[in-house]
Amino acid sequence: MNYTLITANRNYSSWSLRPWLLMKALGIPFEERFEPFAKPDNYPDFRAFSPSGQVPVLLYGERKVWDSLAITLYLADRHQGIWPEDPSARAFAQCIVAEMHGGFGHLRNDCTMNVGVRVRPKPMSEGLQRNVTRVREIFEFGLERFGGPWLAGAEFSAADAFYAPVAFRVRTYELDVGTGQAWVNHVLAHPAMRDWEDQALAETWREETHEAELAATGTITADYRR
Repeated sequence: MNYTLITANRNYSSWSLRPWLLMKALGIPFEERFEPFAKPDNYPDFRAFSPSGQVPVLLYGERKVWDSLAITLYLADRHQGIWPEDPSARAFAQCIVAEMHGGFGHLRNDCTMNVGVRVRPKPMSEGLQRNVTRVREIFEFGLERFGGPWLAGAEFSAADAFYAPVAFRVRTYELDVGTGQAWVNHVLAHPAMRDWEDQALAETWREETHEAELAATGTITADYRR
């Protein structure tokens, strides 16, 4: 019996990226099922396979696990490497994963994920500045405390998967994350992240709501999408 992971558009879907990258990076085999954001409101269609009407969703036989954090916890019960072995690193990784899952609303809204573009952003709101400052703190603390190159030590973990969409945002909007840029460069160079980016650039369609959100963030200076 194999896992099937349901995800959406590579350009836009930060929540899809998290479990996809986690499973790819740790070598957990799965089949992919792609359900694109084809409309401004995909909830009715997504409800056919997702109780929340959202992606990602992990299928395992008759079992259905939705939400990126729930998928991560489900996999952690069955596979090594989701969390660091070191107790302090594990606690840090679990805290920052929970913090990302439940917070950073200004970063999500003001710097929407779009892998294939570069943007000169509007002046930051106070809320966005707080979010970026906090991200910088997390990156710098993790690298200094646990030695890198990953956020919680020498091995890739769920912490890196959950902040991977932020790495794309840092690049798109040229956000200043201080010495945390070393982690951004490292994760962007990961073969699975490069694969995701290649797929994003190959997407030919545009979804109007996501594109409108992008246009509101600032001035698009480059668009590498096909």
